[in-house]
Amino acid sequence: MNDSAALPPAPGRVAAFFDLDKTVIAKSSALAFSRPFFQGGLINRRGVLKSAYAQFVFASSGADADQVERMRAHLTALCAGWDVEQVRSIVEETLHDIVDPLVYAEAAELVAAHKADGHDVVVVSASGEEIVTPIAAMIGATHSVGTRMVAVDGRYTGEIDFYCYGPNKATAIRDLADELGYDLAASHAYSDSSTDLPMLEAVGKPSVVNPDRGLRKVAAEREWPVLTFTKPVSLRSRFHAPSGTTVAVTAIGLGAVATAGAAWYGLHRRRRR
Repeated sequence: MNDSAALPPAPGRVAAFFDLDKTVIAKSSALAFSRPFFQGGLINRRGVLKSAYAQFVFASSGADADQVERMRAHLTALCAGWDVEQVRSIVEETLHDIVDPLVYAEAAELVAAHKADGHDVVVVSASGEEIVTPIAAMIGATHSVGTRMVAVDGRYTGEIDFYCYGPNKATAIRDLADELGYDLAASHAYSDSSTDLPMLEAVGKPSVVNPDRGLRKVAAEREWPVLTFTKPVSLRSRFHAPSGTTVAVTAIGLGAVATAGAAWYGLHRRRRR
């Protein structure tokens, strides 16, 4: 009798954990989909304009933890009641057109290098897992973790099952390491944001990519490598497109909107004071 299938994974495997927005792709995965959501009737024209402005702020300064938390409750209410089937169709129809031009060439090369070294590649993002999963597949990642929203009777309830942000990213990484036998001391992590410090601290080989001011300071103090990614390139020029089954998704997820949209909200509140 062969019991190998029941045995836990052998320890010592190496993984490379990647944040998504501004680390693998050049803009917010949330705001990139604002126009298709408008065309599908999920958000109004004012929401599109807010998203365009938020993208500018996000690109220049990012969103800090306080901004994200202030925006989360607002966006939970926004997503509540969205029809799962409608969102599935929107994402499936527009995913490749939206995401293909955004991936950093340097990130694609780094993913390929890790895979050539026999490492697993894991995308860990505050964006909804329904977006994170197909993007991860498109870049050739082994696994992915994203924010999980609750849906009942085909519609979002406005509740979050797991918010993959801040310390929760580190929790997700450790859980995955326990499940798959990763040696975190030998593993890598990449992010642009100081809010991902717990994620970077969870591994033995952290690197920062296009870091915000806070993370750049930490990287200098701890002598972490600082990488600069500047060249977005079409995914189709580097990777085989997945099948429609792979791309099909069930919902958008709050996290895909929350991380980037928070930048607009925080700046708007400051200007009104």
